[in-house]
Amino acid sequence: MVRAFVALELSPEIKEQLTAAQDVLRGCRARLTFVEPALIHITTKFLGEIAEQKIPAVRNALRKVQAAPFLVTAHKITVNNPSRPHTVWCTIEDSGESGQVFQGIEDALFPLGFSRETRTFTPHATVARVKSPDPSLFESISQLKNREYGSCMISGMKLKKSTLTPQGPVYEDLLEVRW
Repeated sequence: MVRAFVALELSPEIKEQLTAAQDVLRGCRARLTFVEPALIHITTKFLGEIAEQKIPAVRNALRKVQAAPFLVTAHKITVNNPSRPHTVWCTIEDSGESGQVFQGIEDALFPLGFSRETRTFTPHATVARVKSPDPSLFESISQLKNREYGSCMISGMKLKKSTLTPQGPVYEDLLEVRW
């Protein structure tokens, strides 16, 4: 079995700026697990554990997803749910293109038995996971409210394998689709 997901890669400059945001978040009393800056990305579809023999079909389906390169901007740091935060993320803004890519991925993978996502797609880049919340988390986030973390062109997507280790996840590219 392979734990896999489809991602849009952010520029090294945005990842570097998000590292500075993580440094501010480290000052709060919430127990957070930080995403390794090099691994920060936009997940468009989490596939979960899939059989190794299904990977070629997934690759073929994803190759058919069409898009044109588009600009994204990494905006504010926030949480997925203010009353019960599980994830600290950076909002990603574009003109709807990442949502169109998401829909193309959904359409391509549904015939292979992957369920359609029931939640609305919200493009974001996870910077930390909340293990134990604390009100000081929101104080740290408020320090970041007027910052922007940069813009970059998204010119493709990747199918990634994720191996969980005690030191954190290890990602391996299984496919890159360029537009």
